[in-house]
Amino acid sequence: MGSAHEVPKVLGRLPSAVVTKYLSRGIQTGDETPPTATLLKSAVPKEETEARWRVGPVRELLVEAMERFEEKRAAADKWLAPRLHATLRMSRNEAADEQLWNHLAFVVAPDYVIWRHKSGGLVPSARFTGPHYTQAFSRLWWAAELFRNSDDYLPVEVACSVQDVLNTTMRLDVIDHRPTAQAIVRVLGNLIADGTPRLGDQINALSSAINAAGSTLVYDVLAPDAPIDDVATVDWIADSQDAAPVLWEILPDGPSDGRVPEDSIETLVPMFEQMLADAPKRKRSRHSSAEDIDAV
Repeated sequence: MGSAHEVPKVLGRLPSAVVTKYLSRGIQTGDETPPTATLLKSAVPKEETEARWRVGPVRELLVEAMERFEEKRAAADKWLAPRLHATLRMSRNEAADEQLWNHLAFVVAPDYVIWRHKSGGLVPSARFTGPHYTQAFSRLWWAAELFRNSDDYLPVEVACSVQDVLNTTMRLDVIDHRPTAQAIVRVLGNLIADGTPRLGDQINALSSAINAAGSTLVYDVLAPDAPIDDVATVDWIADSQDAAPVLWEILPDGPSDGRVPEDSIETLVPMFEQMLADAPKRKRSRHSSAEDIDAV
């Protein structure tokens, strides 16, 4: 599946008000395409000399994802998240710019947004322009950023295999604490290994319990993090100028900014498992749990 519209050579910034103005129902259903020429008049392009802003590698990733996961579209998330993160090498400040994600979703790859998120006949507007845990591409980039362990993206694959991690867990403030994020992934990995059913219900219950306990427990005191090497991230971003495209079959390497202390993860895992055991589980309908994990 290729692009059915012309795309610019580099990413840019597109105001949310412009997306809202032109986001018609026809675009949300996939029957129409966004007016690219008009949108580009309101967009501010990124620096063409910086390889990381070039559209080509991102389009190649998205086309591959659409072809590879046509039969199970939710499964594209765990494959795409680490590769999108390693292709769009940014600081957190840069990634917090919603106008960048607006441009990617509405100008560069509206076809992917429709392909991945069309449900009930149309795509919710928040998949084009919305919060970081909802917008089609920022949710994947931030999932990779929050759940990677230094340069290791394996925890990201685990996290993104259950939709409720992206839909619910990523909304928690405590997820910025790296040992907490890694402990959640470790608990989730154990649940998957044990064949636990209704993983979405489990992760929602765990997220609620962790969030509630966070008002009385201070996770960064119980499980301290190691200092983050910001220079390593700067170097990783700079290396994008000459980096080869990410591989389809092998996970890329993220920035080597320091591993999460294993002792801190091991402190939190049994605590979180106990919270989950004690937490009430809200059973949802079969339909609402249909995208829990790509293995079921």
